[in-house]
Amino acid sequence: MRRLFGSVRARATLGATLVVAVALVAAGAAVLLSLRSNLIGEAGTQAERSARAVASELAAGTPYDKLSGLDGDDGPVQVLDEHKRLVAASEDLERISGTDSGQVKPRPATTPSADGDDDDAGEALEPGEISGESLFSNGSATIDGEAQDYRFAAVEVETHDRGHLKVYAGAPLAAEHGAVRTALTVMLIGFPLLLGVVAAVTWLVTRRALRPVEGIRREMAAITQSEDLARRVPEPDTHDEIARLASTTNETLAALETSVERQRRFVADASHELRSPIASLRTQLEVAAAHPELLDLDGAVEDTVRLQRLAADLLLLARLDAGERPSDAKVDLAGLAREEAEGRTGVTVDAEPVEVAGSRGQLGRVLANLLDNAQRHARSAVTVRVRCEGDRAVVGVADDGDGVPDGDRERIFERFVRLDAARSRDDGGAGLGLAIARDVAVRHGGTLTAGRGPAGGALFELRLPLA
Repeated sequence: MRRLFGSVRARATLGATLVVAVALVAAGAAVLLSLRSNLIGEAGTQAERSARAVASELAAGTPYDKLSGLDGDDGPVQVLDEHKRLVAASEDLERISGTDSGQVKPRPATTPSADGDDDDAGEALEPGEISGESLFSNGSATIDGEAQDYRFAAVEVETHDRGHLKVYAGAPLAAEHGAVRTALTVMLIGFPLLLGVVAAVTWLVTRRALRPVEGIRREMAAITQSEDLARRVPEPDTHDEIARLASTTNETLAALETSVERQRRFVADASHELRSPIASLRTQLEVAAAHPELLDLDGAVEDTVRLQRLAADLLLLARLDAGERPSDAKVDLAGLAREEAEGRTGVTVDAEPVEVAGSRGQLGRVLANLLDNAQRHARSAVTVRVRCEGDRAVVGVADDGDGVPDGDRERIFERFVRLDAARSRDDGGAGLGLAIARDVAVRHGGTLTAGRGPAGGALFELRLPLA
């Protein structure tokens, strides 16, 4: 049971059924009350019509035994005097309730009270006048052995010779009871059938609507089990939320596949890059252990420094990949460019004061990497320009070397990429400098692009939002 109602389809079906059930009960109750009220109103109108007909005859002086409404065909009739004594009643009336008197046999007529002392006097009427108001009540009566429920109407009349009289006339409620019972029976039979139809339709519709979700779930379970991130979940052609979910899932899988592949390639390349300096350093140390006089101390120090730089680069890339956010400190790019260019041969700086928000250390690392790359490829000169363009700070680093081919201007920002395959690692580095520079630029909300410089060499432009 817990597993059944743990499904979206079961909860949707139960919810829809409950909502329809509440709506049906409310609507059914309203219909029954309205039907009963209308039928009771019609019975009251019929009873009032009969009572006023008898009251009109009494006002005209018709004797009790000549009243036309006492035959019992239209319902029970009672005529009470001002003391609530029965003075006239329908023929064959055996029992009555719901009126001011339960008497069924008239008493001998008495002289009306002259002082009008009445325990239940109504409105003051002139002789021959009929009250414009009618009182209604529910009761029952037995006429000629047949018992029924009635709606009674009471009308007062002032006669010339018999004083103040009250006429009760009843109309049967059998039609009301029958109609209400019929409507209730129809509801008791029809509502469960309708709820069953609603539940079945909701179950089928939700199953069809959620079928793509089940396909997505199965495919995701298969991807998890096989660890094959190249697989994709099926995308339905419904152009609805589920189709968008499948599309987003595939986009997530593609991004995850790219990230995992990049991570694997990064680990493989890092292992390869680390292997060389470690192997060289180990070899030198083993030779020094056996033959101390052959120790190449400068080479060991150089390998150690290169190993240290590579480890620092890998650590920075790992922090960037982990989503490390830069600080919001203000950094003067002009001053930072002059600091990084200081002591470098052939580097000139043309800078105007520009401030950006970010990490001074990371932005300094970007400029250092760009200057290292420019000096490595320049023939004689490297130029650094810092300027402001609109809402962006622009740092351009240009050299007078051979430049970067058009087809490689994006590839050089990939990790461990070297365009010159013949260049040694000692001269060219590990191929991480430009990758780190671009990652830092992106983390600061900027861009780093490669193009052709004024002297024909490479031009790297760093664009960052102003502080």
